[in-house]
Amino acid sequence: MDFNFTEEQLMIRDVARRIAQEKIAPSAEHFDRTGEFPLENIQLLGENGLMGIEVPEAYGGSGMDPISYVLAMIEIAAGDCAHSTIVSVNNSLFCNGILKFGTEEQKQLYVRAVAEGREIGAFALTEPQSGSDATAMRCRAVKQDDGRFVINGKKSWITSGPVARYIVLFAMTDPERGAKGITAFMIDTAKPGFLRGKTEPKLGIRASATCEIEFQDYVAEVDEVLGVEGEGFKIAMGVLDAGRIGIASQAVGLARAAYEAAVSYVKERKSFGQPIGSFQMIQAKIADMKCRLDAAELLTLRAAWVKSNAERNGGRYSTEASVAKLSASEAAMFITHQALQIHGGMGYSKEMPLERYFRDAKITEIYEGTSEIQRLVIARNETGLR
Repeated sequence: MDFNFTEEQLMIRDVARRIAQEKIAPSAEHFDRTGEFPLENIQLLGENGLMGIEVPEAYGGSGMDPISYVLAMIEIAAGDCAHSTIVSVNNSLFCNGILKFGTEEQKQLYVRAVAEGREIGAFALTEPQSGSDATAMRCRAVKQDDGRFVINGKKSWITSGPVARYIVLFAMTDPERGAKGITAFMIDTAKPGFLRGKTEPKLGIRASATCEIEFQDYVAEVDEVLGVEGEGFKIAMGVLDAGRIGIASQAVGLARAAYEAAVSYVKERKSFGQPIGSFQMIQAKIADMKCRLDAAELLTLRAAWVKSNAERNGGRYSTEASVAKLSASEAAMFITHQALQIHGGMGYSKEMPLERYFRDAKITEIYEGTSEIQRLVIARNETGLR
């Protein structure tokens, strides 16, 4: 690992930091309170190359590497976690899968529009009855004599579902084959047969719109199959590896914001005639927070570094991605908890962003693979046992 960032990596980090500090952070409270989708901010991120960081310039992206993506995501998440969720899905789950498995026509049609910030993408794997057990899906895609597929079923907890134009969908095409009977499709939400459910009233990341979607005799054309028929589960698992690095980055940015707020507060807040930061119990909290923050950031950068090598030389990075996601998400929960505790009653008030940080942190332990699933992935990869 090289701990020196390149000029290009620092450049995109600084662009993300400027937008996060000037546009995202000042509006975060409003979007959290109202639940509105921050369309203008997302379009601004797209115009500055942040909705397709690893997307080649030929498809409208910045053509950067995984480390650049991590650095940018940390800055955006430090401004607001909800914004970074939208950025993560577009970069990791949507664009990444199409770039790896899509045709040239699919890349030009779907990736370019999302990478440039003109459209929003989404990723539809989870169903009402199947979360961690993705192979239990009931959404069906029935192949017709002309090669087209008729899709029926529901998906739930779809990030950006209420606003997405294009969706990567996973549906069962051959139920008897289990995981090997799942196929990925490109969905255009403007076509007949696609319906959106209510926007979910979530605990945190409230500006990141989430809903249930439904397909009623939706017709997918032959050229809307992503990759090879029956390899959808393989595509989903590969894409989730990249997505977990995005969520780890998000957790690091959120944790950093909470940590910096706590450090600033302990130097200003006085009790018994001195700054509370001079008390040993507060100092212990700051030390523990700092250790977990640094560990999470380094593990996330390591995962990005391994991903870069895997893209050049082949191989997987699922263990490193899961280690980063597990460590960073649990660090975010710990650090936001401690930061809120340090702020006392003020931390519990909506007049400060600490309570939002605390609410937002929880989802990082749940989506794109719960902490329990990450532990299974890590242990099974390490032992080879199933």
